[in-house]
Amino acid sequence: MNLSPAPAMPGRTRMILRARMQRLREEATLWVTPALLLALPLSLFLLLIIVPIIQSIWISFYDWDGTGPARWVGFANYAELFADPQFYVSLKNNVIWLLLFLLAPVFGLAFALFLNQKLPEMRLVKALFFIPLVLAHVIIGMVFIWFYDPTFGVVAIVARAFGLTPPAILSSEHLVTFGIIVAALWSQIAFCLVLFLAGLSQLDDDMIAAGRLDGASGWPLFYHVVLPQLRPVTFVATIITVIMSLRNFDMIAIMTQGGPYGSSTVLAYQMYDATIFSFRAGYGAAIATVLFALMSVYIVWFLRHTLKQEAAER
Repeated sequence: MNLSPAPAMPGRTRMILRARMQRLREEATLWVTPALLLALPLSLFLLLIIVPIIQSIWISFYDWDGTGPARWVGFANYAELFADPQFYVSLKNNVIWLLLFLLAPVFGLAFALFLNQKLPEMRLVKALFFIPLVLAHVIIGMVFIWFYDPTFGVVAIVARAFGLTPPAILSSEHLVTFGIIVAALWSQIAFCLVLFLAGLSQLDDDMIAAGRLDGASGWPLFYHVVLPQLRPVTFVATIITVIMSLRNFDMIAIMTQGGPYGSSTVLAYQMYDATIFSFRAGYGAAIATVLFALMSVYIVWFLRHTLKQEAAER
């Protein structure tokens, strides 16, 4: 049996192996460090977002009061939901919220262009416009309840000044949804205003100067030079505004609790009412699943439309 030591590895072979090991360590560092940094946020996202979504969808197939044993009912909750007239009232209100809430980015951009002027007085004016952003929705809701009061509210005072009968906005089935949306828009416009002010501060002055040298001014300069640079901000403002319009709950809970006669209810509040007050967690989960599906469809459509538009302009 030959027990002689193995021949020494040639120097060139050792150098090649050492270089390969070094390259493997560098490659491992390139993916290990990002993986470790992403592990915690991805775990939290999975635990707090994905798992509850899956659980909510699963609960929607059960008849469950939230505490006792659950009974499998399949699609019975969805069948009852689509046969419920209140569901279509809530869905109609959600559509109204969505359409009118899309005014928030428009007004936010308009106010941002106005407040972006280099004037000393603008600091005070900006502070006044920022007030709705720092106020809680509970406070805003209470303020607008007093504002709409048909006895001593501002709307009543203005109506009487013109010899008109003050409208009972929050008691009218036809006006209540629009009254709540106006209150919610006051805060959402301020949010969009802040986003657009940040975007305007990052504009490329050289591009604007080049546009002016080419004879562009006013609307052509804004549309062809300024607005394309604000596209990322516009995208974020629109997406957040859409999400807020579809999941808005607190303003309705504060101002009307879905009344009068359920005329101001949206899907988010109907889900809350069914789950908390009617002890029907399965039915509430079915409403939540439908709302999640509607929100996902709209966001996917908006993303595809935006990406196609960007690809066409390249």
